[in-house]
Amino acid sequence: MGQEDFWNDRQRAETVSREARERRVIVEPFDAMHQRLVDLSELHEMSVAEGDADSLSELQTDATQIGVELDQMEFLAMLSDEDDSKDAILEIHPGAGGTEATDWAEMLMRLYQRWIERREFSAEIMDLQPGDEAGIKSVTIEIKGRYAYGYLKAEAGVHRLVRISPFDAQKRRHTSFASVFVYPLVDAMPDVDLKDEDIQTDVYKAGGAGGQHVNKTSSAVRMTHLPTGIVVSCQNERSQLKNKGTARKVLTSRVYDFYKKEELKKMEDVESTKMAIDFGSQIRSYVFQPYTMVKDHRTGHESGNLQAIMDGDIDGFIEAFLTAGRAK
Repeated sequence: MGQEDFWNDRQRAETVSREARERRVIVEPFDAMHQRLVDLSELHEMSVAEGDADSLSELQTDATQIGVELDQMEFLAMLSDEDDSKDAILEIHPGAGGTEATDWAEMLMRLYQRWIERREFSAEIMDLQPGDEAGIKSVTIEIKGRYAYGYLKAEAGVHRLVRISPFDAQKRRHTSFASVFVYPLVDAMPDVDLKDEDIQTDVYKAGGAGGQHVNKTSSAVRMTHLPTGIVVSCQNERSQLKNKGTARKVLTSRVYDFYKKEELKKMEDVESTKMAIDFGSQIRSYVFQPYTMVKDHRTGHESGNLQAIMDGDIDGFIEAFLTAGRAK
């Protein structure tokens, strides 16, 4: 970065600068922690030599706090993938089952919105398709926060709900499914050339709520990446131009994620990762009746505090997934 011609290639310079910032965020806290431990050791020796019981008691409190912070730093060290520090795009789609499934998809959307609030991250709904009677047909959310993708990649997969259906007059128990997809948010792809000629863009009239304007103008946008067949759509904004910009952003992240997974499939040591992220793998069950329990089938981690989980308290599941992944 100190070279005179460093900024001649602006894109490369910005990439290197961003990587340097991300590494400083990791390295500097460890350096500061090391110095705190050195200071604590020296103060302990002095207190022991002087027989200062009050100081020794204070040092014990400090040591306990440092232990807590070291555990947190060790956990963050698990988020070492090149994409983990990035912002994220999260998509939720209901499985088969009509209203029951679309309602479950909306419940999951609320769960993640609560988790985002707990983390003090920011979120923007990029596209939302309401269900015909209740719930949602799909939602795409942009989530910004440190390690947003690193945390949320633990949530990718199929989520299963078991409950007495509020839509069933006979009060029978139903099983519903919804799929969660998570992608790292990337503005550009250094190893993938997203060419305009490879993108088919279609515009159409948006459906759903929104007044006369939504239904009478072709503001909705659908983009198809021809080499991969990936399709994204956006109709949230009244402006076709804004919808195109949002769709392009989502398409960029999804194509990047696609090619990255293609590379992963060539490696023999990613079997556990494939099980975690491929569509169709049931990763977690949420049981409302006849008992309350949430269980992750990949790690065995479970909780009976269903209400807390549905209010976004899922860090235990995320930590269990990341810990298990590191052990493997």
